[in-house]
Amino acid sequence: MLNINITNFRKNIFDILSQTIKFNEPVNISTKDGNAVILSEGDYNGLIESLYLSLIPGMKEKIIEGLNTPLADCISEAEVQW
Repeated sequence: MLNINITNFRKNIFDILSQTIKFNEPVNISTKDGNAVILSEGDYNGLIESLYLSLIPGMKEKIIEGLNTPLADCISEAEVQW
C-alpha cells in the first residue's frame, strides 16, 4: 500500500490514480483530520463480492470444499447443468 500525505497526493493525483488502476495498489492518504484509502474499481468490486459471498450461510464451507477437491474428481464444464 502506498502511503502519502494529502499535499503530495494533490500534486501527483493523476499519476497516483493511474498507478492504482494499473497495478491495483491501494493508496492511503493521510490528512490532519484522518486517513482515506483509494482502491481501484476492480479491487473494490472484489471486496464487495467477497463480502456478499461471506454473508451467504454455508458458502465459505462450500468454497473451501471446492478448493480442496482434486480436479480429477470434478465434472467437466460440458456436464454442468446451468
